[in-house]
Amino acid sequence: MDAIYQDIPRIYTAIAEWLACVSYCFVLKRKVNNKRFTLYSILALVIQSAFLVLTKNLPVVFWLPCMLIAVVLMYVYMYIICDVTVNVIGYYCARAFLLAEFAASLEWQLACYFLAKTPSKIVQVIIFIAVYGLVFVWAHYMEVSITRGVNQLEINTHELWAAIVIAAAIFAFSNLSFILQNTPFSSEVAADIFYIRTLVDIAGIMILYVYQSRICELLAEKELRNIHAMLKAQYDKYRNYQNSFDLINMKYHDLKHQIAGLRAEMSEEERKEWIDTLEQELEAYSPELQTGNSVLDTLIAGKMLNCRANNIKITCVADGNILDFMHVADICTIFGNALDNAIENVSLIDDPEKRLIHIAISPKKNFILIQINNYCESRLTIKNGYPVTTKSDKGNHGFGLKSIRYTVEKYHGTLNFDINDKWFELKILIPQ
Repeated sequence: MDAIYQDIPRIYTAIAEWLACVSYCFVLKRKVNNKRFTLYSILALVIQSAFLVLTKNLPVVFWLPCMLIAVVLMYVYMYIICDVTVNVIGYYCARAFLLAEFAASLEWQLACYFLAKTPSKIVQVIIFIAVYGLVFVWAHYMEVSITRGVNQLEINTHELWAAIVIAAAIFAFSNLSFILQNTPFSSEVAADIFYIRTLVDIAGIMILYVYQSRICELLAEKELRNIHAMLKAQYDKYRNYQNSFDLINMKYHDLKHQIAGLRAEMSEEERKEWIDTLEQELEAYSPELQTGNSVLDTLIAGKMLNCRANNIKITCVADGNILDFMHVADICTIFGNALDNAIENVSLIDDPEKRLIHIAISPKKNFILIQINNYCESRLTIKNGYPVTTKSDKGNHGFGLKSIRYTVEKYHGTLNFDINDKWFELKILIPQ
């Protein structure tokens, strides 16, 4: 029976390592198009297979260096394909290597068992396709489910080295019997060696999945804290706006009456010109919008100060009365974050005539339609339901849009983004 159990063919190991990398590349953000992805993937498979096959007959002392080089080749492939940090690539490379070890070990163990009973190339091919297909499809969907809700995976140096150490320890322990047979954790029987390797590899994969799950939980908690901080910040802004504009409105009406009195008593041309100038300055602080919702009016008026300073024009067609059922903090979150993003975007446009923002709120059958559009010259793409930021510090951005979605979903609504003829469109539908 032991004669049946031969070492795993190098080509099988190479294919397993390549498929492990590909399965994780489909989870991570890619920086190449589909055509280049296919080309680079084929090239990586050829290089990985050629290297492992050509180094098959080297002395055993070169076995470990060759495995390290194989891991480096996996890392280089993922680095070329994936648009993530080097820490994230290293982390997934360690996991891909261990996943490939498990897939190759399981497949060859089953192949040796069934080939001992029914020697057939067809059976061997069926086992190869079935095991690799199940393992790597399962790994892909497990990863998708674990990372769901995490917009930007972050791996620090400590987490990277923890994953590397776990993968290296599992690899060493699973292959211990091939190097040292006279230990409490190894065996001299070929069949037992295969069982040990497969079981240890799957245990290591489960450890890394639990570790990954915990990392994603911590990232989700961090995102939730940031979202709640942004909710509070928008509400605090509204309270400040409200206090300021209450005072401004009082001063505005007092001065309007004073100017009317001065105009009636003074007739000198110079005095008239001075009063006209003062009246024009006061008009800058006149309440421009009356949407029917005092919270929305205050919020937009507060943003107007920043818009005037940057030559940004805001137009608004809104029936604010239909928002009366919403909590004050939720109105602040939706419109505060949306307008902040729009103002930030149009501020980058050189031509002041193109710095345009439009707000529309209207009933549509049994829904409330909210649209906040801004002119946009920069090239934006939508990925995973969110616009992809062009800022270098991607990890600390996007929480404003997430807080909008979080708030909209409280009212069982939907949030969508679109880019149409150089206009960025934010659309919200909330059932009445």
